[in-house]
Amino acid sequence: MALAPRIVLVHRRTEYEELLDRHATRGQAEFFLASRGRDIAEVEQRHHDLTSRIREVLAGLPNDVRRTQVERGDLDRYQFAPEDIVVIVGQDGLVANVAKYVDGNPVIGINPEPERNPGSLVRYSVKQSGRLIGVALRGSLRFEERTMVEARLDDGQHLVALNEIYVGDRGHQSSRYSLTLPTGERERQSSSGIIVSTGTGGTGWASSLANDRQLVERVPVATSTGLLWWVREAWPSRWTGRNYTNGALEERQRLRVLVESDSLVAFGDGIEADNLRLGWGQTLTIEHSARVLRLA
Repeated sequence: MALAPRIVLVHRRTEYEELLDRHATRGQAEFFLASRGRDIAEVEQRHHDLTSRIREVLAGLPNDVRRTQVERGDLDRYQFAPEDIVVIVGQDGLVANVAKYVDGNPVIGINPEPERNPGSLVRYSVKQSGRLIGVALRGSLRFEERTMVEARLDDGQHLVALNEIYVGDRGHQSSRYSLTLPTGERERQSSSGIIVSTGTGGTGWASSLANDRQLVERVPVATSTGLLWWVREAWPSRWTGRNYTNGALEERQRLRVLVESDSLVAFGDGIEADNLRLGWGQTLTIEHSARVLRLA
């Protein structure tokens, strides 16, 4: 017998809470902010506004529905269940943080600060949340599938990302590797890294790279199933080339990177602390992930 759906509300700590953690008291936090020309009253008010909007979302849930809350910092220790409906209250970036930990779960993004957040992924207001969650609990809410990208090392380690994966030097300095395209062409390169972007990530790093190269028309729409890859600042020399610096990956196509430097990394969605460490001679394969994000 299938379990009844459970609502998992995901949020992140406010700046005010993080300041109290760091400085122990409100007075010390106030002094710290004042030394940087900021007023703690604004930070405190934003904290109260955000927490009250989270309470409003929770108050709109049916009384008999199972529920729990998860803070962003605990995501890597939390096990989502198949019956979970994930409700994210926060910024667009929080959706990307959650995406790597869910597997087919329906995700609803609620924007608690429309005056601050673009709302590309958290597309609904707090006032809309109760109705949307009710429809989701009845199994009638429509979702769109967002493609994700996966990087996999030859030792079995892997990571997935919603926006993009970066491969290169931790400090974004020169890194050496051999790049093998899906068509078999291979080139030894020295560059400041490789970016592989999804359609969702098309408004981020990929957009900037495409704009610099007058290739904006190649950036896919958010719901595209294709991936784009870009080599940043490839340096030509007697040993390295720059003939292959951007391209597309269709489903079942792979980009392979043979590491020829010490201490390269791969990380997703700008979360540098959660990375794969790549050593000399290792091969990293980048392709479509089997996971997709089901986003309301």
